[in-house]
Amino acid sequence: MGGSPAGDGTLSLDGFNASAAALVKRWKEIEVDDSLPDWTWKPCSKMGVPSEVEGYLALEGVYRDCGGSQEQIDENDNSDGADVVACDTWVQSCSDNVHVYDFHVVYSYSYKVPVLYFQGHRSDGQLLTLDEIKQHLPSNSLKVLGESKWTFITREEHPHLSRPWFTLHPCATSDWMKLLLEQSKVAIEEQSLLRYLSAWLSVVGQAVGLKIALELHCNS
Repeated sequence: MGGSPAGDGTLSLDGFNASAAALVKRWKEIEVDDSLPDWTWKPCSKMGVPSEVEGYLALEGVYRDCGGSQEQIDENDNSDGADVVACDTWVQSCSDNVHVYDFHVVYSYSYKVPVLYFQGHRSDGQLLTLDEIKQHLPSNSLKVLGESKWTFITREEHPHLSRPWFTLHPCATSDWMKLLLEQSKVAIEEQSLLRYLSAWLSVVGQAVGLKIALELHCNS
């Protein structure tokens, strides 16, 4: 069904769906801090019937304490800014200083790559502006957004929810994914599919302060 990643850094719809399933499966197998929610697959509905082929990955309810100090407990501090980072514990609280983030990974039919959509809101449900989101991003994320020609944030309609969300524009995704895949070729198809999304997340996650579990990069 053409599920394996293509040599040009793109991914077919079948490949995206299989890669998403591999990531959800792997996430359940590894040890992740209880305060981090699970990646889940959300099928889209047509005429009230869930689609068998259309859907998106979701990581919802990620809490960040935006008070006087950034209360994150890193299990493994990678101070060199490497792409692969250990998972961290997000503080969950009911205070006004807490922001809640939702992250969705959607397949782009135009670019044939995954696209990250995200939004944040206060504890009272008020949506955050881009400036407010950037104000509480880690310094490394701000550096990536400011210096990288491959990562910039726009605001577009969510293709499945029909509401405006922030998104990292995918125009150059296939270029840098081609470079990443050339550096880590995997023979086993399921591992190759998982490697695609985990490698992709390690890059886009840096731009929005989203860290992923180190074990996600390791073979089961």
